[in-house]
Amino acid sequence: MGFRDFEYRKRTVLILSERANETGRMENQHMTMELRKWSPALKQELIGICNAVDRTFLSNRMPYPYTEEAADWWLEMVSEHDGKDGVFRAIVVDGKVAGNISVEQKADVYSRDAEIGYLLLTKYWSKGIMTEAVRQICKLAFTELDIIRITGLVYEPNIASQRVLEKSGFVREGLQKNAVWKDGRVYDLCLYGKLKQQ
Repeated sequence: MGFRDFEYRKRTVLILSERANETGRMENQHMTMELRKWSPALKQELIGICNAVDRTFLSNRMPYPYTEEAADWWLEMVSEHDGKDGVFRAIVVDGKVAGNISVEQKADVYSRDAEIGYLLLTKYWSKGIMTEAVRQICKLAFTELDIIRITGLVYEPNIASQRVLEKSGFVREGLQKNAVWKDGRVYDLCLYGKLKQQ
C-alpha cells in the first residue's frame, strides 16, 4: 500500500502523556489523534476552534470573530489547493476537532520550500499532540508536494512551539530581529528548517 492510500485510511496514533496529579504521582493519559482532511461537514468545528484558540502567537490573517463567511472562503481555498501546493488537515483528538495544521508551498524562486503553520486549543497543549501532528504532516507534505524543505517561523517567546519543531526534526537556522509587530509589541522571529532528507 502506498503512502497516499494509507493517508485516506483513518490514521490513529496513541499518544502517551505523563502528568502529575494532585498527589504528585505520574499517571498515563491515553488519547487518540488523527489528521483528517477538511470538508464542509467540519465547518462548525472550524469556526469553533478559530474563535476559541489562543491568538497570542498567531498571525493576524485569521479573522476574529471567525464567521461562517470566513469558514466558507477558507474551506473553498483548501479544496482548490490541497495536494497541489498545500496540505491542510484538521487535528482530531478523541473524535473532536482540536486544531488545524497546514504546509503551504511558496512561489517563484522559493517554490521548493513550504511553510508550516498550526494551532491547537489550549486544553490539548503539553500532551505530545502537536509534535505528532507536525511529524505526520511533514511526511505527507514531502510525499505529496514538489518540495525539498519546510520552513517554520516562531515568535521567540513561544518556547513551546520551538520545542515542537525541534522534536519533529526541525533545525533552528537563525533569528530575525524585530521581525514581528503584534498587538503593540515587537518580537524576534526564530527561523527553523526541515529538509526532505532528514
